Amino acid sequence: MEIIIQSLVSGIVVGSIYALVALGFVLIYKSTAVINFAQGELLLFGAFLCLTLVTVLKIPFWLAFFATLIAAALLGLLLERLFLRPMIGEPIISIIMLTIGLASVLKGIIHIIWGSETKVYPEVFPSEPVTIGKILVSQVYIYSVAFAVICLILFNLFFKFSTAGIAMRAVANDQQAAQSMGISIKRIFGVAWAIAAVVASIGGILIGNINGVNSSLSAFGLKVFPAVILGGLDSIPGAILGGLIIGVLEALSGIYLDPLFEGGTKEVVPFIVLVIVLMIKPYGLFGTEEIEKV
Repeated sequence: MEIIIQSLVSGIVVGSIYALVALGFVLIYKSTAVINFAQGELLLFGAFLCLTLVTVLKIPFWLAFFATLIAAALLGLLLERLFLRPMIGEPIISIIMLTIGLASVLKGIIHIIWGSETKVYPEVFPSEPVTIGKILVSQVYIYSVAFAVICLILFNLFFKFSTAGIAMRAVANDQQAAQSMGISIKRIFGVAWAIAAVVASIGGILIGNINGVNSSLSAFGLKVFPAVILGGLDSIPGAILGGLIIGVLEALSGIYLDPLFEGGTKEVVPFIVLVIVLMIKPYGLFGTEEIEKV
């Protein structure tokens, strides 16, 4: 029983980070109707940059953390301005293929700069575990969940109450109507990419503190995709719930299925869920169904 609870704790931790990174997918899709397949590489960029600032330049972690978020936002704006903005009005499939190409280019550049070896963050959080009941929980897990939850709450408040957030919601609902109200569509697109890069970087830093950082970390962004589809591509609450569900399912499959199939099921289960959801409920749990009238 303790092993199950321990695995569930781990699943909730990873699931909360999935939810945070999934927010980037949802933001870009809601604003531009584009699925960003470069989200994993943005995550990898944030993890490596923060690690470099801490280990090479000897900058205190929290200062390096916020510097990384600023750099990530600038990178998101740059990618949108140079590559995505010229594609406005082009077929969606062309833009999606562009994001796949961007993912490969970014991963190649990151590989050239930082190499392929696994690098480990210095001890940022206390190493002594916390006892909750009979379960030992690593403090990095507690801090990761707490920080992911705080970020999700802050972004939710941003979308509901800030001028920029309300403008993004207006663009997501109807771009032409939003433009007629004086909202700059191009500016909103840039903000969406900047925020997506920021949340991806936060996820990368948190996962990097737990598992270390190497080029395979970019696959984490792809594993977030089933969570996005499960919750609904245009639903922020769906992204949060989908991330938690996928994280817990991964943890449980590690307990019950790995012994039967000699490992590896944790990597496959999210995509089995993806296929099932697409077959049964293509718009996800909270996604908006689009009905075309002929």
